[in-house]
Amino acid sequence: MPGVVTLIQHPLVQHKLTLMRQKERSTNSFRELLSEISMLLAYEVTRDLPLVYEEIETPFERMRAPMLEGKKIVLMSILRAGSGMVDGMLRIVPSARVGHIGLYRDPKTLGAVEYYFKMPSEVHDRDVIVLEPLLATGNGAIAAVDRVLEARPKSIKFVCILAAPEGVANFHEVHPEVPIFAAAVDERLDERGYILPGLGDAGDRMFGTK
Repeated sequence: MPGVVTLIQHPLVQHKLTLMRQKERSTNSFRELLSEISMLLAYEVTRDLPLVYEEIETPFERMRAPMLEGKKIVLMSILRAGSGMVDGMLRIVPSARVGHIGLYRDPKTLGAVEYYFKMPSEVHDRDVIVLEPLLATGNGAIAAVDRVLEARPKSIKFVCILAAPEGVANFHEVHPEVPIFAAAVDERLDERGYILPGLGDAGDRMFGTK
């Protein structure tokens, strides 16, 4: 069964992605755009959250009104670059809990190496959204989802700005049950595992490093 990939093609999302791709874009501008586009993605990613009706009182009368059902969601950031998506998401779901997993890519094998993991407690009845700007080889995303699944969350989604077809295929070969949300899927990976045409290294562009 192939995994689900949802491309979010809202004009504002696509416009901001184009600005992010520009190599002359400043570090500050790149960070702001990453936060803004993450906020817009949050609307689509949370579209299917269940609602319940509760009795409330308006300034004029009582009514039954929709509220989110269940416990708050968990945003799981893949360090470093995933942290740039958290603030934008929190603008839409400010009560969400936030976890972090630190991974770096082995330059020889392109495999993911974990160096940090911290997750909120009681995840088994929460919806988890894993965040990383780029889904390139997919190895980091697979490693992060593997760790999150150990906590048996209610549901899990993976959200990125940009993906490569190779990364999507690799990820869904291991986790076909986890849907991917992205603004675009680009052409291919190069021999170093970078997305083409891409937008560069998201972490370096966020923090001004090389």
